[in-house]
Amino acid sequence: MQSENIAAISTALSASGVAVIRISGDSPLSIAEKMFVPAGRVAVKDFEPYKMYVGEINADGFSDFGLCVYFKGPKSFTGEDVVEFHSHGGIAITRGILDKILSLGARLANNGEFTKRAFLNGKLSLSSAEGLIDMINSESVSGVKAGYSLYREKLCEKVNKMQDKITDVLAQIDVDMDFPEEDLEQSSTEAVSSALRETIDEIGGLLSSYRVGRTLVNGVKVGIVGKPNTGKSSILNALLNYDKAIVSDVAGTTRDIVEGSIDINGIRFNFFDTAGIRESEDKIEALGVGLSKKILLESDILLFVIDASCVTEEDQAVYELIKDKNLLFAVNKTDKSDYKDERADIYVSAKEKVNIEKLKTLLFDKTIGGGVDLNGDFLCEERHYHALNRAKEKFINALSAVGMVTLDMLAIDVKDGWDALGEISGRTATEEIINDIFSKFCVGK
Repeated sequence: MQSENIAAISTALSASGVAVIRISGDSPLSIAEKMFVPAGRVAVKDFEPYKMYVGEINADGFSDFGLCVYFKGPKSFTGEDVVEFHSHGGIAITRGILDKILSLGARLANNGEFTKRAFLNGKLSLSSAEGLIDMINSESVSGVKAGYSLYREKLCEKVNKMQDKITDVLAQIDVDMDFPEEDLEQSSTEAVSSALRETIDEIGGLLSSYRVGRTLVNGVKVGIVGKPNTGKSSILNALLNYDKAIVSDVAGTTRDIVEGSIDINGIRFNFFDTAGIRESEDKIEALGVGLSKKILLESDILLFVIDASCVTEEDQAVYELIKDKNLLFAVNKTDKSDYKDERADIYVSAKEKVNIEKLKTLLFDKTIGGGVDLNGDFLCEERHYHALNRAKEKFINALSAVGMVTLDMLAIDVKDGWDALGEISGRTATEEIINDIFSKFCVGK
């Protein structure tokens, strides 16, 4: 199928050593012929695919000495013919080369259009494309691993196998409806029930990995809470190993949410140092307290901090508010007091940086857990989670209806479940879903 040439800068538009400008479509090599002068004897039209050629890239008003490579479809990322120019990474250079390409008939690519063409040409599944964007956007090793697993079609392979099994179920139902005189329904009913049970169990296993999977991609949200002036900001600074939050002996210094992130065992931990939770007549401080209460609801874990040298009823009031949450109880300022509390998980001194590394370990254990294999496969996309839940619900309905309803009625739920699974790979995804996914990509990808 012929497709128009699209082009974009595939590397960041900034001063750098190298930039990549990509063209994909039905005739990108014809554009390269008009603006690339090889240093060797091979003409552009005779370029051997997948081989770098050195030469002069001519833009309007200037030239750059760089590289050109031709990828012949369908053995390319998009499945179409692709040409890449590798130039020096100046902003004016890359923009000038792109402008020249556009003047020769290519169109500027939309967000994610290269990857969308790869999907439409069968080079990767929809879930693989989502894994790719997860990798690009990831700020942690765990996020890269989770995205890479998705990109390498691990989830798609499992879903395709489940769909194949359900396809056999639908085929068996069709046979029973088409040949009722053969009296096959009893034996096929057992086979259908068995296949549905197996699929429901497989989906359940994937769904159970979602919480950890989302954490690997998004990181752990940690709210640091407590009454004012317990040293919450000092603990944040100690965890980050630099002064992010203002530290003062004056209660109520922190009036907004102060954020910071660190990597613990390859997992991104996002900390939110909240304003001390208390009633306040100061309107600005009261707003900060309101934001703090919002963090209570949204955090994966709360780091509750008390001041060992000044324990009051206010500490107990805050504790009562959060005691049913996933909580890590920290007694701070142990350099000032030897106060002990039987509820405490750890005793620290942010000022002296005592037990800060141990605090990081406890945060990891209370959220991720030491028994989790971070190299395993996890469900990490909310879209996939909901699609699997819908499929599971349909298959459970079908299983409970086996022998109770007519075969044509049974097939409705089974087919709906099959369709829900197909949304993950893209086999049954709507145009709206597809466009929404690729809109999240950058232009050059």
